[in-house]
Amino acid sequence: MCQQHVFASLSLALREKCVLISVVLQGSAIAKIVGANTAQNSKFDDIVNMWVFEEMVNGRKLTEIINTDHENVKYLPGHKLPANVVRKLPVLPASTDADILVFVIPHQFVGKVCDTIKGKIKTDAVGISLIKGVDEGPDGLKLISDVIQEKLGITMSVLMGANIANEVADEKFCETTIGCKNKNHGALLKELMQTNNFRVTVVEEYDVVEICGALKNIVAVGAGFCDGLGFGDNTKAAVIRLGLMEMIAFARIFCTAGPVSSATFLESCGVADLITTCYGGRNRKVAEAFVKTGKSIEELEKEMLNGQKLQGPATAAEVYLILKHKNLIEKFPLFNAVYQICYQGHPVTEFISCLQNHPEHM
Repeated sequence: MCQQHVFASLSLALREKCVLISVVLQGSAIAKIVGANTAQNSKFDDIVNMWVFEEMVNGRKLTEIINTDHENVKYLPGHKLPANVVRKLPVLPASTDADILVFVIPHQFVGKVCDTIKGKIKTDAVGISLIKGVDEGPDGLKLISDVIQEKLGITMSVLMGANIANEVADEKFCETTIGCKNKNHGALLKELMQTNNFRVTVVEEYDVVEICGALKNIVAVGAGFCDGLGFGDNTKAAVIRLGLMEMIAFARIFCTAGPVSSATFLESCGVADLITTCYGGRNRKVAEAFVKTGKSIEELEKEMLNGQKLQGPATAAEVYLILKHKNLIEKFPLFNAVYQICYQGHPVTEFISCLQNHPEHM
């Protein structure tokens, strides 16, 4: 889900089992869904405790604004949160009694958050990550969900899909995908998050689902380059297709949990999220401005994203290191071109050359 960059945690209880759910959020769209669902479902306690990184907005603490006005005025303005969503500080008390932890924070802060709650949460808690990105590990790829699982010792699932936050908050119909190895966990998470306008499909290939959510942001940067250069929809369609080919090839190399099925790429987490991000996401928008203004990614983040961080270029840099470690850079020219243009000063016109000479055409 394309969420705003603000930390939060939700804590709620399953009435039948006296279970608590704690959610660490990057944004408020999913908090709105969880809050509404728990208020209507007798299985859950109707109080949702949300932890958000504290900051001042127009002279007021964001915690105070959310608790008083029930709105995240900085990152999701114009959308009221359910009254049962109550913001709390700090993250640890909100997580201690939780049975489900939902992580939706910028991936560079995952380690710090996990270290804060490590050893202080239930050993049988279930986690789900909405975080886009990957890490480089000693053997190459390190999934964010695996980082969380190793640090906290809990079972992890992931949620990815064509879910731009403002549209989700507006309750415009969309789909999403949960990747979950445990069918019982998948059913519970689906019940927590599905609504009439936010439809959830559960699949077992959690690693493929997560890789799709990370890599599509790299492709969207390429789509933004093409927009900035003045190319049309035909070119963007080629970017999407070639990007999808590289996503599939990457997953087949690095997903080791089991065979990689092409069917997962037809779920919302795959081609649907790729299309949405290449047309409407902030990675595309900032990449277009990168071409037209000549400003750096860092400058554009400050000017255009209201404190948010861009995931596409950062993921391209991480993927570059992973591929370099495995001597596979030449097999992924689109991913490599995005990295070289964003961080190594290569001219953006190289991206079009990358498309023209892509090995898929040979």
